[in-house]
Amino acid sequence: MAAAAVNRSTSMLSRRVFVVGVGMTKFEKPGRRENFDYPQMAKEAGTKALEDAGISFEEVEQACVGYVYGDSTCGQRAVYQLGMTGIPVYNVNNNCATGSTALVMGKQFIQGGLADCILVLGFEKMNRGSLGSVFTDRTNPADKHVAVMMDIFGLEKGPMAAQMFGNAGREHMQKYGTTPEHFAKIAYKNHKHSTNNPYSQFQQEYSLEAIKESAKIHDPLTKLQCCPTSDGSAAAILASEAFVIKHNLQSQAIEVLGMQMATDLPSTFEDKSCMKMVGYDMTKTAADKVFAEAGLSRDDVNVVELHDCFSCNELITYEALGLCEPGKAGQMVDNGDNTYGGKYVINPSGGLISKGHPLGATGLAQCSELCWQLRGMANKRQVNGAKVALQHNLGLGGAAVVALYRHGFPETVGKSVQFAPASASSEGDFKSAVIFKEIKENMDKDGPMFVKKMKGIFCFKVKGKNGEGVWVVDAKNGSGSVKFGVEPKGDVTIIMNDEDMFNLMLGKLNPQQAFFQGKLKIQGNMGLAMKMKEFESRAGKSKL
Repeated sequence: MAAAAVNRSTSMLSRRVFVVGVGMTKFEKPGRRENFDYPQMAKEAGTKALEDAGISFEEVEQACVGYVYGDSTCGQRAVYQLGMTGIPVYNVNNNCATGSTALVMGKQFIQGGLADCILVLGFEKMNRGSLGSVFTDRTNPADKHVAVMMDIFGLEKGPMAAQMFGNAGREHMQKYGTTPEHFAKIAYKNHKHSTNNPYSQFQQEYSLEAIKESAKIHDPLTKLQCCPTSDGSAAAILASEAFVIKHNLQSQAIEVLGMQMATDLPSTFEDKSCMKMVGYDMTKTAADKVFAEAGLSRDDVNVVELHDCFSCNELITYEALGLCEPGKAGQMVDNGDNTYGGKYVINPSGGLISKGHPLGATGLAQCSELCWQLRGMANKRQVNGAKVALQHNLGLGGAAVVALYRHGFPETVGKSVQFAPASASSEGDFKSAVIFKEIKENMDKDGPMFVKKMKGIFCFKVKGKNGEGVWVVDAKNGSGSVKFGVEPKGDVTIIMNDEDMFNLMLGKLNPQQAFFQGKLKIQGNMGLAMKMKEFESRAGKSKL
C-alpha cells in the first residue's frame, strides 16, 4: 500500500502544467476609466483568457483569485461575472506577489492531480498616490523589515516603499560602485519598451536626462524610476496535458517548466543588509530552485519579466536571479544586456515602472506577456527567437515567486490558428459591438449560407475611445464564426473608427463616400470587401 501511494504521488507530481489562455485589461491610473470597478475589469480579463483558450467557463474546475485591497470574498464576486457553476474559489493575498502566488496555487492543483483546468485571476482597484497601511490598530507585517532599514540608513521623509528599495540601491552603490545613472538607464529602457505595449498605463518615451531630472522621491530614485499605482486585471487559464490534447490546444500551450516561491530567510533580518531586507536572498533561493527543477541554466533564458517596482530593485534582481555575477549588474546595464540586441530582453512590456502595478494583477500580467512572447504574438515587442522565458514577482513581507516557461509543443507552432487578445479594449467599449453581435447571431443561424456566398475572412479594426478593437468574421471555414480580440488576420481588413463603422453597417453611411473621404480604409482583397453589404443588409434589418 505504501509503495502504491508513493508511486501515485510521484505520478501526480510529474504531471505537466500548461498556460493555454491569457488576457488582461489596459492598466489605468486609478479612477481614470469610468465603470471600471473590479467586477468589470475581472470580467474583461477573464473573458479574454477564456476566449484565448477557446473554452467555456463551464470547463473551469477551480478558480484562484488574487487581490490585496478589498473585502474577503471579492474573488467570488469577480468570478460570478464569468459564470456561476459552484466551483471552489480561493481568495489570495500575498502583497505585490499576489498574482503569481495564485498561479503557484493553480499549478499545484493541476500538478497534484486535483484538477485539469484552473482559472487564475488577479485584479486591483487602488487609491491614487503612494501605498500606505490600511490597518493602524495592529502590528504591521513589515515592521521588522523597516527596523532593519532604520538601523542602517535611518528614517527620512518620503514613501516607505521608496525608502526601502532606494536604500537597497544605496547599499549596492556603496558595495559595488554602482551609480545613479545605472538606475536611470533602467527606467529609460522600461519607458522605451512600453511605447509598444497597448496595455501599458504609460506609453511615453523619456530621455535619460528627463528621468534623472524628474522629481526626487528618495535618493537615488526619481519619480520616473518608481512604479505608479494602477487599476487593472489579468488572467490565465492553466491546464493539464490531457486537457490540452483533448481540446487541441497544443499550438498555444506554454509549459510551466518550474515555479517556486520563497519567503524571508533569517538573513533578511540578521545580516544588516537593505538588499536582503527587500528580498535578495528569497529571490536567489527561489531562482536556484526553479532552474534546478527545470534543468536549465541562465544562458537558456531569452526574455524576462521581473519585479521593477523601483529601478533599484530591477538592478539588484539581475544579480539575485543569477543573470550576472554579484556586483556586475551595472556593467550589464552599460553593455545593453537587458534590452533588444543584448543577452536578455528584460521587461519588454515596460515593466511595473511604465506598464503599471495593480498589485493583484501584476504577476498574471507578467505571465501574459511571456506567453505572448513564446507564442510569437507580442507584435512590436516581440523578442526574436524567444524560446525560454523567466518570471520574477516580489512582495515585501515577504514572498518571491520565480518561474520558467517554454512552449510545450514546439513542433505545432504555426500549424493551427492561435487565438490571443489583440486589443487592450473590451468589446463593450465599442458602439459597433451590437452590430457584430447581430452578425454573429445571423452566422449562428445560417452560417453555411454565409460561407457559401462570401468565401472569405474579414478582419475589422475598429478605433474607439480607449484603443483599437479587432473583430474577425470567418465566412470561409466550417459554419463560420465571429470573434473579438483575436489575432488580426483575414483575407481583407476593414479599418474605421467606431462611430463610422456603426453607421456604415446600418446603411447610414455610404461606403464609396466613406472610402474617398478617408473614413474607410481597406487592405487586401478589394473584391471581397464589396461583399460586406451582405453583413450590412442583415445588420440593418435588426432593431438597432
